[in-house]
This record gives sequence, C-alpha cells and structure tokens, in this order.
Amino acid sequence: MVRLFRALALVGLLAAAFGAAWRASAHDPHVCPEGFPDTPAVAGHVEHEQIVNGALPFEPTLEIGQAWFEAVVNDCDGQGGLTITGTSAPAASSCAGCHNRPRSGGGGDFTATSFVLAQRLDLMTDPVSGELSDGRNTVGVFGAGPIEMLAREMTAELQAIRATAVSRAAAEGVPVTIALMAKGIGFGAITALPDGVLDTRAVEGVNPDLIVRPFYQAGVVVSLRESTVNELNHHHVLQAEEAFDLDPFKGPDFDQDGITRELTTGDVTAIVLWQAALGVPGRVLPAGEAGRQEVSLGEQFFLQVGCAGCHAPELQLNSRFFSEPNPWNPPSAFRNTSQLVSFDMTTQGEGPTLELLGQGAVIRAYTDLKRHDPCDDPGRPDAIRHFCNEELAQNRLDQGGRPGAEYFLTRKLWDVGNSAPYGHRGDLATIAEAILAHGGEARISRDAFMALPAEQQAAIVRFLKTLQVLPPGSPRVITEGQTGSLPADEPAAPRPAGGEASLGDTLVSVLAALVVIALAGLAVLLLWPARRRGGSTR
Repeated sequence: MVRLFRALALVGLLAAAFGAAWRASAHDPHVCPEGFPDTPAVAGHVEHEQIVNGALPFEPTLEIGQAWFEAVVNDCDGQGGLTITGTSAPAASSCAGCHNRPRSGGGGDFTATSFVLAQRLDLMTDPVSGELSDGRNTVGVFGAGPIEMLAREMTAELQAIRATAVSRAAAEGVPVTIALMAKGIGFGAITALPDGVLDTRAVEGVNPDLIVRPFYQAGVVVSLRESTVNELNHHHVLQAEEAFDLDPFKGPDFDQDGITRELTTGDVTAIVLWQAALGVPGRVLPAGEAGRQEVSLGEQFFLQVGCAGCHAPELQLNSRFFSEPNPWNPPSAFRNTSQLVSFDMTTQGEGPTLELLGQGAVIRAYTDLKRHDPCDDPGRPDAIRHFCNEELAQNRLDQGGRPGAEYFLTRKLWDVGNSAPYGHRGDLATIAEAILAHGGEARISRDAFMALPAEQQAAIVRFLKTLQVLPPGSPRVITEGQTGSLPADEPAAPRPAGGEASLGDTLVSVLAALVVIALAGLAVLLLWPARRRGGSTR
C-alpha cells in the first residue's frame, strides 16, 4: 500500500510538472504599481504560438477571449497613459460596457455613442465637433466571423478580375474594361491600360484597392483584429504589442504608464476568436399560424419593394472555415499567415452555427458589404438626408460627384429584431423610423414601402422583427416564447474535434494521453519489485 501511494504521488508530481511546462511560455501577469494595493482584472496572458500549436486548446482560448472582452480593466492592466488624451481615450471600462444588447457581444444604446477619431485630439479641442469626429452607435459582433470571411472571398474575386484585366490589356495592347462582380454583387467596373495603369473611376462601393472592408458603419476596417486593436487603444488605452511594442517608431510602453506588452499577440488572437465564434443571428418565429403567415407575407413584400437590392438575404461562402490572421490586415495588426489558427464555422463555436452548403456555408445576413449613399441630393425639394450629418470622410472616397462622408456600408439586418436603436448614430428607435429615413440609392424602395397599404407595411416590420440574436447554443430558428439555450426536443449543434481548427486540440489530447500512459507504466514498474517478492498492495 505504501508503495502504491508513493507511485501515485510520483505520477501526480510528474503530471503537475507536465502541466507547468505546458503553461511555461505564457506571458506573466502584470502587477500593480508600487503602493497600489489591488490586482489586474485579467490574471494572465497567452502567446499566439500557444494557440497555433494547440498547447492552448480552442475552447479555453475562447474563454480567455471572453474574459478580456468582459473584463473591467484598470491601471494594473495598462489602461490609460500619459501620451493619449481626448474623450475617447479612455472612454469605457470594458468592451461589454458598450457591446451588451441583447447580451455580451451585441450593440449598445444611444448613450454608448462613440466619437470616431476623437482619440487623436487633446483636451483643448472640441472632440465631439462634427468637423473633428463622427458620432457612431455601437454595433453588435454576432456573426462577425462569417462576415469577415465573406469579405475576404469577395476581395479575392474582385482582385482576380483586376488581374485578368491587367493581363488582357498587356497581351492585347488596348485598354480592357471588365465589370466587377463578387458573390453576385456589382462593384462597378475597372479599366486596365496596356502599360499596367488602372483606371478605377468606375469602381463603386469599395476602395480602389478592391479590398472589401466589412466593419465599422463606414466600411473602413478590414478585420475583427484591426477593429479590436484599434478599439482597445481608442477606448481603453490598452495597447497591443503588435501595434506598439513591436513598432520601432513607437516601441515598448508608448503610453508611458510603466506597463509593456499590455496585450500580447496571443491575447488579441483570443479576443478575435471569441468574437468570431459567437453565434450567428437567426429567426424567432411567431407561435401562431396567423402570425407566421403575416411574417411570410412580410418577407415577400420586403423583396417586392426592392429592399433586397442592397440587403441581400443570402450569400454563400466557398469555405466554411474562419482563419486568423487576415492577410489584408494593415501593418498595425498581426498578419503573419504562416501562423494561422482556424475553426469550422458550421460545427464549432457558441452556436447557432452557419448552415453547411457543400464545402462552404450559407450566410443570411441581409447585406451586400458594399457602401451606398442613402442621402438624396440636397437640391431635391423633398430631400431625405437624415444620414447625411457627417463631415469627415474617414477614408471613404468621393463617388459619382457625391462626398465620401455620405457613403455607408449596407447594414446587416440579421439581428435587426433585437438590436435597436438604429442608424449610424443610434438615434432611430424603431425599424419603421429607420426605413423612412432612407433616401438616395434607397429612395425608390423607401417610397415603394410607403405606397403599400398599412397592413403590408406592418407585415414587413413584423418579418424584420423575427431576425434576431438568439440564446447561446440555439438552433437557427426558434419560436416565440422559447427560452434558455435549447428547446428540449432539439439537440445542440455538434462540436466535433475534427476539422482544421481542431488539429492542435487533437495533438494536445494525444500528447496528454501518451504522458498518462507513460506515467502509468512508470507506476507499474515501481510496484513490480514488490510483486516479485510476494508483497501485496491491498
């Protein structure tokens, strides 16, 4: 018996040592400044390599990302600093402080309006002036992983067309113009000259570089990672090492608060993966047959008046995998694609997950990821210009003789049923108000809506209210009155270990199993002499 206890104790010590070695490469927790008797909000940090090689499995990585997203950060974490001022820095205690409707990861109330670009300003200026910043409502990130991958595939399609135009123009010796189409969405046309020069004047709804940027209401951010790095600095003055410590022109502790590597590359990866793995919005249908018929009619009327011309009900992904980082990230965000982490968006994550289609998936987001002008010409007597209250273009180029500041990304409607308020400022309380505020490219559809009988208008609104963020783990369609994560008669979406993203998890599991087998064998060897002498362990 004594030998058995000794053997088991040795197994435990070796297992503990194995666990310690597993965690050895993690960034040590920050400590509070001397004389400040408190603790950081986040206990420790991780390295990107741990996530890539599977030392940190997928689900624990998501838990770390969620912890960062919901943490009320403080000075011990690196919040604040001497070189950053203005009302946007710091302007929030946690990401979830603004992203919380209907739950963590969602949008925010009108009171959560942020002032984009105000973080560049000092306290001697008016940081909320329309000449210096744009007021924007907080939008949700549910389904953001699929949206980013959709934008990447659209970018690849547009740039392939550009390459074809360049190649043909060089070979034929004449200018070549080709229409730009991605996922069935038209982005104007591009002309290549024989000498390789590009004429992009006919490009529509995207920058001349043909990179689809699906984030921010202006459509100016390419990835969750770029957004995360930006917002952590702008709103919390938490500075990611990839944007600051590793930049030779900024260097460690750029904000001079005494804390370096405030967020490691791995920390940011975890935050991004958690956002990317949040459930995609789905449908909440009426319980009664009459209500369902009204919703079905509302959907038909939605298509009839032309709303789907921009709010495309369905787009398809060629690949069902989310991968991080994005190759089109700017220099301020990690973009080494030799260090990819990926997961299957149809089987992994919080759920609801995407609907599988062949080797790809279906995205029912009601957007075309294109920038449009929702504002009438100011010379029109009955002009609708509710959305035209911004002065800063924010990298939106003028188009068709109209200022870039009038162009906005088509709002995703798949969460419209429980993501009020609406509009880029969050100053529209109802879906009906948001519809009536449409002008410009949407004026014909808006007027067609107004021409419908009142009951048909109401049916469209009722249909849109069924598009909602659902409880975690739900199926894609539920019925009004269902609560909790799942109905009793419907199983959760599977979370198999297979797929590209699970390779690291599998390797870790195999390695752990081999270690356990080896330790068990060692215990047997320690006990073997006692058995040879006729000893007993009972």
